Amino acid sequence: MNIALIAHDKKKVDIVNFSVAYSTILKNHTLFATGTTGKKISEATGLKIERFQSGPLGGDQQIGARIATNEMDLVIFFRDPLTAQPHEPDISALMRLCDVYQIPLVTNIGGAEVMIRALDAGFFDWRNIQ
Repeated sequence: MNIALIAHDKKKVDIVNFSVAYSTILKNHTLFATGTTGKKISEATGLKIERFQSGPLGGDQQIGARIATNEMDLVIFFRDPLTAQPHEPDISALMRLCDVYQIPLVTNIGGAEVMIRALDAGFFDWRNIQ
């Protein structure tokens, strides 16, 4: 499964901690991330991650392009809802693409834990549901 990992600056510690806690599950999947987030996760876990540009420099759009070409299965995006983001239009576009292409999107640690545990238990094969 292709999984995108994204986090706003104030949520990077959370996504790194999440990735450390669930590295045994994540290692079985193909991981993608925006620049700094991917670097921090990789350094903390040793996981292989294909890194895109940072979000404000086009990373969100690069992940969006993968969604539009059916190359992404899940987006884990730890958002900071209390801080204005200069690239908010890119973030909105990414979230809209998830909705258009029916790509599961979780935006906080609670949702991410439910999703990753479901993935590990084999309950998350939504593309093969008839």
